[in-house]
Amino acid sequence: MKSHFTFTKGQRNGIFLLILLIILLQCAYFFIDFSSREVVINQEQLDGFNKEIDSLKQIEIESGSPEIFPFNPNYITDHKGATLGMANEEIDRLLAFRKQDKWIHSTKQFQDITKVSDSLLNALAPYFKFPDWVTNPTPKTRSSYTYNNSPKTYEQKQDLNKATAQQLQSINGIGEVLSDRIIKYRNKFIGGFIGDAQLLDVYGLTPEVMERLTNEFTVKTPRQIQKINVNTATVDELVTIQHIDYDIAHNIIEQRTLLEGYKSLDELTKVKDFPVNKIEIIELYLSFD
Repeated sequence: MKSHFTFTKGQRNGIFLLILLIILLQCAYFFIDFSSREVVINQEQLDGFNKEIDSLKQIEIESGSPEIFPFNPNYITDHKGATLGMANEEIDRLLAFRKQDKWIHSTKQFQDITKVSDSLLNALAPYFKFPDWVTNPTPKTRSSYTYNNSPKTYEQKQDLNKATAQQLQSINGIGEVLSDRIIKYRNKFIGGFIGDAQLLDVYGLTPEVMERLTNEFTVKTPRQIQKINVNTATVDELVTIQHIDYDIAHNIIEQRTLLEGYKSLDELTKVKDFPVNKIEIIELYLSFD
């Protein structure tokens, strides 16, 4: 062990010098200021660089955003609605409305149904594309009412519940799309249509074309249903009728109580939120006994 602690004169001088260097470095660390000089910043130039960076970021964001093409708002899906910036609740309101076989025909109606904000509506509205017959309805003329000057009798007309797509396409204004749409809508009900009025729910069928169609076809074998007595019906019974939801059903019963029963269809149309434009279809399901 003695050999480990015995140093020569040179080694002792080296150790002493090392200790001296350590002490000098420690003193330098504590007493000498090594901080860098203050950097002078040109604030105006820095702001200019920041603005340029922000503008480049905005260009990158805009270039990465999906391009919006004109579309029919009636066909917005969950994914499409989310892409457009609609909230889940707004998309759900639209889808619930469409499940009732109802259609949106204007920008205002879109906002009334979905409850989207004015700012979002202003951003989306320029891209709405409704069918031409909605945006530019053809005014009825005398010729549209005198088409085939001699209207066919009930016996001469063909049964709408048995008509084929080819037969329907014989009507001026009905092509493959509309004929297929009419038959698909008819097949939604086991037994077909109850009456001609249900054609009002076929999207794209204009009043002029419907008039020409019902001049050649009519429902001769209507689907058999048990009509609902509006003066005794419950809420659950009323909601089975097309275009009547729970809110309207409650309003019908509330008004019925005040009137002590309905005596005519006209009284029913005065119910709050009643879909007057669908009265001809609703009438098919009701009785006033």
